[in-house]
Amino acid sequence: MKDKATILKGRTILLGVTGSIAAYKAADIISRLTELGADVFPIMTAGACNFVQPLTLQTLSRNPVYSDLWKEGEAWQPGHIDLADRADLLLVAPATAHCIAQFAHGFAPDLLASIHLATPAPVMIAPAMNGKMLKHPATEANMKTLIERGCYFIEPDTGTLACGYDGPGKLATVETIVSSVEDFFKTE
Repeated sequence: MKDKATILKGRTILLGVTGSIAAYKAADIISRLTELGADVFPIMTAGACNFVQPLTLQTLSRNPVYSDLWKEGEAWQPGHIDLADRADLLLVAPATAHCIAQFAHGFAPDLLASIHLATPAPVMIAPAMNGKMLKHPATEANMKTLIERGCYFIEPDTGTLACGYDGPGKLATVETIVSSVEDFFKTE
């Protein structure tokens, strides 16, 4: 078993951030993962950029934030393929119902979904959404499909949601997400 202090040292983690109010927690997730030695590359959807400024995640990760499939850099290889190939883990936190549906159905209209399709790395998903959306048969079926394909899910918490409802769908705590990442690499 690896030492907890070095378990993430040298690991490349792509952190997908989607358009959920919980997107602000990505800053803390990045801080914690980088403190543990991970090299974190934020991948933001357009919706996520409405909740959190990319500069915040860039500063905390010390890496560029990627958000546009059509502005991928100047290398010969498409940027999403380069990132997908370098990843040791694709972590999506928070993951909206829309993101989960895109992943389950193989749609790639944006950078994050394209990386998902291109990466051979394991995928870990932390959902965050209204409880009715989470429990909708379509979302449950999409999550089941992704689990069958080998994706890992971090169970959302129950509590007061941004929409005012109480119930399941709240993004797992930052501690739970970071511990899940550490536990994943411990078993490798």
